[in-house]
Amino acid sequence: MYGLNVTYVMKPDARQEFLDAVTASGVLEATRQEPGCLDYEFFLPAADRERVLLVERWTDRAAQTAHLSGENIKALGAIKAQYVAETRVEDYNLK
Repeated sequence: MYGLNVTYVMKPDARQEFLDAVTASGVLEATRQEPGCLDYEFFLPAADRERVLLVERWTDRAAQTAHLSGENIKALGAIKAQYVAETRVEDYNLK
């Protein structure tokens, strides 16, 4: 298994708008249906209202790499451009 923790640092007061836009776009559900996607879930830190954590789990790195060239990631990129100031990515192999 291959995993990613993606931390989005929001532009000021943009977290809820970001989440609403992602939900309305259908990106979450569509990504969860992609081949090799095991989990694709957002989490909200209670103590930091300017961050969103995306946890991704894939069968392998190849499945996640294929995801990066798909339409879902392009749609997410357009949304991020409006609401996200910074993106931090940590990847890891899972057993």
